[in-house]
Amino acid sequence: MATGARPRRSGAAVPGRAPSGAAAPFTGRDRELKELRADIARTGLDTLSGRKRPRCRVLLVAGRPGSGRTALAEELARRLERDYPDGVLRARLTDADGTPVPTDRTARALLADLGATATAPAGADEDELTAALRGALTGRRVLMLLDDAPGAEHVEPLLPDEPECLVVAVARGPLTGVPDVRPCTLGGLETAPAVDLLEWYAGPTRITVDPTAAAAVVQECAGQPAALVLVGGWLAAHPKMSVADAARRLRELPVPDGQEGTGRPLARALRLAYEALPPLDARILRLLALAPAGPADAHTASALAGCSFAAAQAALEGFVARGLLRTVPVDGVPGAPGALPPQYQVPGALAPLLRALLEATDRPAEVELARARMLERVVRQLHSCRAAAGLTDPSVRRRVAELPRPLRFPSARVAEEWLRSRLPALLAAARLAVEDGGLDTLARRLVSALTRALGAHLPPEEAGPEQYGLHRLVLDVAGRRSMPLEKSAALLNLGDLDARAGRTRMALGRYREALQSAREAGDPYATSRSVESVAAAYRELEDWERAADWYRRGLELRLTRGELADEARLYARLGEVHGHAGEWGEALRSWRAAAAACRRLGDPPGQVRALAEAAAAQERLGRGQEAVRTGAEAVECARRSGDGRLEAVARLRLAGALERLGDAAGALEQRKAAGALDVTVGA
Repeated sequence: MATGARPRRSGAAVPGRAPSGAAAPFTGRDRELKELRADIARTGLDTLSGRKRPRCRVLLVAGRPGSGRTALAEELARRLERDYPDGVLRARLTDADGTPVPTDRTARALLADLGATATAPAGADEDELTAALRGALTGRRVLMLLDDAPGAEHVEPLLPDEPECLVVAVARGPLTGVPDVRPCTLGGLETAPAVDLLEWYAGPTRITVDPTAAAAVVQECAGQPAALVLVGGWLAAHPKMSVADAARRLRELPVPDGQEGTGRPLARALRLAYEALPPLDARILRLLALAPAGPADAHTASALAGCSFAAAQAALEGFVARGLLRTVPVDGVPGAPGALPPQYQVPGALAPLLRALLEATDRPAEVELARARMLERVVRQLHSCRAAAGLTDPSVRRRVAELPRPLRFPSARVAEEWLRSRLPALLAAARLAVEDGGLDTLARRLVSALTRALGAHLPPEEAGPEQYGLHRLVLDVAGRRSMPLEKSAALLNLGDLDARAGRTRMALGRYREALQSAREAGDPYATSRSVESVAAAYRELEDWERAADWYRRGLELRLTRGELADEARLYARLGEVHGHAGEWGEALRSWRAAAAACRRLGDPPGQVRALAEAAAAQERLGRGQEAVRTGAEAVECARRSGDGRLEAVARLRLAGALERLGDAAGALEQRKAAGALDVTVGA
């Protein structure tokens, strides 16, 4: 997901010192940095041909995972950020499991970072979103960092048309298809900066006394920063071991299957670090491969491993010290009241190696159970998050107090911050649960809880796009499991979001499909809602005849069940539709029926409105005297209700009818009576 803040790189404590939390220093790559900066000013093919550059400059950092390609891109962005006053945007184009991130999801995240969510309505497709992104970047000077790009087809749609923008892409190899891009290809670090990196983790003493062994470690790691970090973390965790011991153990470790060639140093370094872990920590590390895309916290780790929260937190902190995890910055001061829990990220280069370890070590049933525990914990957190929005209610406070302390949120603000910070991982958890296919019941609960939490904490325009994707997930599960009622509900929700975004014909199609599923399920309420939604879509399309027909169908369903409030509402809808169609006789009958239903229901405001609309229909039919009598009936109904504002509005509408009939004195009398109520109303 895109983010507007530059992530900090985390390091380990040097033996004998307390952890400082400082990031590992950037070392080496001076030549590559100079090449990249020179490439910004390089004359492009368009300029050579005399044409104005049509879009932004694109720089490419190419290299294998673990070569320090992301660190180089981040360092370049740090040095250039002052030249781009409109900010730095970041997006990762590959999920932790190696799956390319859909371009529409990336574009929406970047638009959110730009504060341009209004240009990205729920359900917008890839072309709409990328066009909105290019529009939002017009006239801005922005640096965009696209990390782990799987190919040119995932980069090209995101490129700004604004020549003043700069894109830094990180990929395994060349991006064939993006014009005028020269890759800066990374190999291993040179010996001196590689030893500096090893020393930062392992401490200076052992490196200084045995520089030959340090150079041997660098050689065994092929100068790859990710491998050097793991070896440095191993040395930091084993202060009695020498650098020569590390080099010897690296040479003795077997090469994992499928890791010949350039992948061998990192695989061996991970094996060195992994085999030194206690059994519980090793299990937690393997299971972190199941964590959804995005940061993981101690809740996730404890649920996956089935251990205590405290044990999981201690293991995660130990992984950071060993270079196996990176910390992810969160708002607030860690440990302060209401602060969000620390979050951690598996380095991208290690993710596939951890998945291979998991597959080789754990049985499929154990993996499935771990995933189910994690999703169940997420559901409980989401229920707590939603409840935090209503902490002013004593009954809600009592329910929250019954939850385990680690699951509670002290305030609605903290719950909202947690939801926002964890949203990428929560959405990924929902997608993974649905794709799994074996946890559909849990997946439905998770999607429902996430949908409700979004609605409780985020405004509709911000929650809508995410809810649209969640409803589509429900639709997938309902179709797979042959659940027509759930399918109908998902289609209705999707249709409502389509209608809100102005895609009325698409919404109409979803409503019709929802009606078919509701009838298949035999559910009268879903059927009624579907019928009325079809009618509302036709009304929005100004197809008054079809709208009236479908409202009548909905009314018949409500009449058979004696649902008086819905009857009154649908009679009013019919009156509106007939009025738009110019069918004033039908409109009058509908408004009269609505008034009668409101009277039986004990709804004076609804009855007054229906009578006023009936009077307007009578005027359209040329029945002025009847319109006045109906208007007087509305005034009397409002007077009996004791609502001064309602009575004043009714008298003013009656005054208008009298004026149109030529009774100026009567109109004046009604206006004086309305003024005497001393209520400010609109005419």
